[in-house]
Amino acid sequence: MTNLGFALGTRRLGRAALAAVALLGVAASPAAAQRRPDSLTMTCVQARAFVAQRGAVILGTGQYVYDRIVADQRFCPWPQHIERTFVRTKDASTCFVGYVCRDGRPDWPWFDD
Repeated sequence: MTNLGFALGTRRLGRAALAAVALLGVAASPAAAQRRPDSLTMTCVQARAFVAQRGAVILGTGQYVYDRIVADQRFCPWPQHIERTFVRTKDASTCFVGYVCRDGRPDWPWFDD
């Protein structure tokens, strides 16, 4: 009789755990469904401010095109450096919004051999 009670208790615990996992999956789904910010729906000023306020963002620049854009060097891991980046926005074909992090040596004049 005690083995049967243990088995029933384990089965209830398993169902409770399964229900908790399912509930967490439902709660997390709206975050996964959020759309990526798109520069084509923003003005140049809005896109620049969006990057400046957040420091680092994944910004869509087309239907299947996106990039990680940062406000300054602080948001790039060492030893990466920053390069200016321009994106298309609702009101401009080339708008400076910030920088992208790049590997390798910067293309700065004082690094010439």
